[in-house]
Amino acid sequence: MHLALNAWFADNPNVGSGQYLKYLLPALLELDSSLHITLIAPKPLSGLLAHERLHGLVAPTPFRNPTSNLAKVWFEQIAFPRVCRHIKAEVAHVPYFGSPLYPTCPTVVTIHDLIPLILPAYRGGLLVRLYTAVVARAARHADLIMADSEASRRDILQHLAISPDLVRTVYLAPAPHYQPQSDLAALRQKYHLPDNFILYLGGFDVRKNVTGLLHAYAQLPESTCQNYPLVIAGGIRKIDTPFFPNPMVMAHQLGITVHSTGWVAEEDLPALYSAATVFVYPSHYEGFGLPILEAMACGTPVITSNTSSLPELAGKAALLIDPTNSTQLAAAMQRLCNEPTLRADLHARGLAQVKKF
Repeated sequence: MHLALNAWFADNPNVGSGQYLKYLLPALLELDSSLHITLIAPKPLSGLLAHERLHGLVAPTPFRNPTSNLAKVWFEQIAFPRVCRHIKAEVAHVPYFGSPLYPTCPTVVTIHDLIPLILPAYRGGLLVRLYTAVVARAARHADLIMADSEASRRDILQHLAISPDLVRTVYLAPAPHYQPQSDLAALRQKYHLPDNFILYLGGFDVRKNVTGLLHAYAQLPESTCQNYPLVIAGGIRKIDTPFFPNPMVMAHQLGITVHSTGWVAEEDLPALYSAATVFVYPSHYEGFGLPILEAMACGTPVITSNTSSLPELAGKAALLIDPTNSTQLAAAMQRLCNEPTLRADLHARGLAQVKKF
């Protein structure tokens, strides 16, 4: 089979769709020895998997900036399907919510979530809403839609009005290197980490609910905060807006101390999860919520939300909380900090749960 793959995000592994491609490509090639893949992108790709059955093809757009919003729409709707027809691809795969309105061969699209349709804060201006309307209509012309979770599948069926027979759930999983780590001294020194800490990792836009986490942490007894500092991982923007609230500004307003690691290299993440006493992920909405499985794979007890896909992933291996209830989140953190037996139980349950994915 000759598969044409939209590779818009292939050289950007720091975003979710780029991570998806990074691990999907070698898995596909290993799974099927007869599969040939052509990666189609608007500019030359670098640093991708070298393989005799993997090829790259540039489909340029008429725009000077090949990564502009207009260039992206042109690539998705005109350049990509045109090249698929030219190379006589048997199947096209668009690994994100951006398939063509008029596909030129059987097309599969992976829709990780429908955030712009579900959360008002993410609908953007007129042009963003117009783009969302175009790709929503285009999804109805796909031959198959893949969702990351049953929760996302339900959202797709509800909001896109697509036949259930055309939407399948294909779970994600942590990368193989997410395993419990024992040699943590270098990591602690590199990121100036305490011996015990509560960890948050996962972005800072408003749906991630870092503000709720800070309000919950501020309710903990002073002794708990001293023994279990809150560590927030990731690069924090200097701005402070309703859409991107700055956690350090909020922490100052609440009178609490928070340790920021700054940007964490991907190769350091398994050790970071392993070093944490507790991992907290209080997001309001996730199409999948991979960080909670990454934490479980590293043996770290997890607290997460009882919304969207998160209970589906967590099963009985995490403490579930209402993300709108900071008191409930504070109680869960206090409980895990105080109860080593519960931490050990969730450690074992998490390692078992993650094997299901």
